[in-house]
Amino acid sequence: MVAAVFHLPREADIAAPSPSVHVPAKPLTVVSAPDVPAAPAQPAKAARASRDFSGLWLRIVPPLLGFGLLLLVWELVAARSGGSFPGPAETWKQAVQVFADPFYSNGPNDQGVGWNVLASLQRVAVGFGLAALVGIPAGFAVGRSVFLARMFNPLISLLRPVSPLAWLPIGLLVFKGANPAAIWTIFICSIWPMVINTAVGVQRVPQDYMNVARVLDLSEWKILTRILFPAVLPYMLTGVRLAVGTAWLVIVAAEMLTGGVGIGFWVWDEWNNLNVKNIIIAIFVIGIVGLLLEMALVKLATAFTFEEVKS
Repeated sequence: MVAAVFHLPREADIAAPSPSVHVPAKPLTVVSAPDVPAAPAQPAKAARASRDFSGLWLRIVPPLLGFGLLLLVWELVAARSGGSFPGPAETWKQAVQVFADPFYSNGPNDQGVGWNVLASLQRVAVGFGLAALVGIPAGFAVGRSVFLARMFNPLISLLRPVSPLAWLPIGLLVFKGANPAAIWTIFICSIWPMVINTAVGVQRVPQDYMNVARVLDLSEWKILTRILFPAVLPYMLTGVRLAVGTAWLVIVAAEMLTGGVGIGFWVWDEWNNLNVKNIIIAIFVIGIVGLLLEMALVKLATAFTFEEVKS
């Protein structure tokens, strides 16, 4: 019986593979987790598109329905008037002729609607600018001083409810001219919203801010520019927006009484000529200009209004 003898190889007998001999490496086996089917993206896109369409529908369709209702009522009133009141189609044809040359000038009393709107805006800008120069600093002073607040609050409460047109005869008497009287009327009706809103904004500045300013021994100028002005700016812009809206309302009525060049005078002149279509066109022009002013000031106020972000 022959016994088989096995010799374990010594460490010296184990040689590294020769460089000329290619030893194929055993490929690694990557074990992956079982495939989980991804959520279909198509329903999410469809839902998002549905929401976008719903928002677009809510932004466009209701205003169109409102304008359609206005045109329907307008057409019914024109039909029942027996031709004395123009309908939407006749007014549109007249508007095309009016805006074909809005800046013609055949004399001081015969100018295009564009010149009249610019003249009214110029009066509003001058009167409003003067009111801002006086009203905003006055609002800061009234808001900062208890003595001034108690001094001027009764006067503001007494004069603010007065109709702006009641100030027009005073302006004609003092300034001896229609144009400065109209500017004076714009000034006196625009100053109250700015004074009141600015003063309220100053009074609502947190007391902690003022305590920090007192601890740091800040000057009154630094308190005004570094603390009060940034905090009061949203209130101040709200007063500016209200003042501009009031000024644009008042200038039309003031120009009807004073005459000259302006959208209010244009309305009154067309009434004297019994041109009702131009009066309706002027109403739409006044509304569109007022809307543009309001939108611009709301955009400006929104840019400087900081709201607390809720988590």
